[in-house]
Amino acid sequence: MTRFRPCIDLHQGQVKQIVGGSLTDNGAQTNFVSSHTAAWYAELYRQHNLQGGHVIALGPGNQEQALAALTAWPQGLQFGGGVSVDNAADFLAAGASHVIVTSFLFESGEFSWPRLEAIKTITGADRLVLDLSCRRVGDGWCIATDRWQTVTSTSVTPELLIELSSHCAEFLIHAADVEGLQSGIDTDLVRLLGDASPIPVTYAGGARSLEDLAQVQQLSNGRVDLTIGSALDIFGGNGVTLDECITWNRDH
Repeated sequence: MTRFRPCIDLHQGQVKQIVGGSLTDNGAQTNFVSSHTAAWYAELYRQHNLQGGHVIALGPGNQEQALAALTAWPQGLQFGGGVSVDNAADFLAAGASHVIVTSFLFESGEFSWPRLEAIKTITGADRLVLDLSCRRVGDGWCIATDRWQTVTSTSVTPELLIELSSHCAEFLIHAADVEGLQSGIDTDLVRLLGDASPIPVTYAGGARSLEDLAQVQQLSNGRVDLTIGSALDIFGGNGVTLDECITWNRDH
């Protein structure tokens, strides 16, 4: 069944909700800046046993906050953002249940199987999440790296999902074109993920209400989980409350 998955997005050392497509080296269009630390959110999720959430570092300056969140709930959160063979083991040792990898897997815009094998020897497939966050290109989607700035030639297809599924525990997929806009989910992408992914997958992007959880469940036959960010009350939103999401998880 479709579950709500929590998130902690870090940008310039603060918990924020941003418009994903606006993220550049110079900053981002910001929906919300929290007065709370990453550890505060991690503890909140721990209290309610909200499993499978992710901490994402969007650019530099987030190490301290990320490590504090992982310390607040050891083995309760996944971590992504600049993960490579050089630091994956450190984040796992710091308390991450899994590490999430995207940009490291690409060289000159092309997917690198040797890099996937290299990081897999450190994490094992069981503690590795592949972030296939993407942008629409024509009638499909291509993976976007470098904080969604670089659109690669690798398409998100059923064949790719099947091919990669034996190398990781889960997929995380942000629909970067609608991330942070609260304009509704990418229904075509959710349907594709539900039909094609052989392993657990979490979708993020555009969710704006509790009804989106029901829609994702219907579109994916309960095989895709949903992250809700900017619309959530704990991130300054008014579309859905964390309590409603907790109730959804409990009742489904």
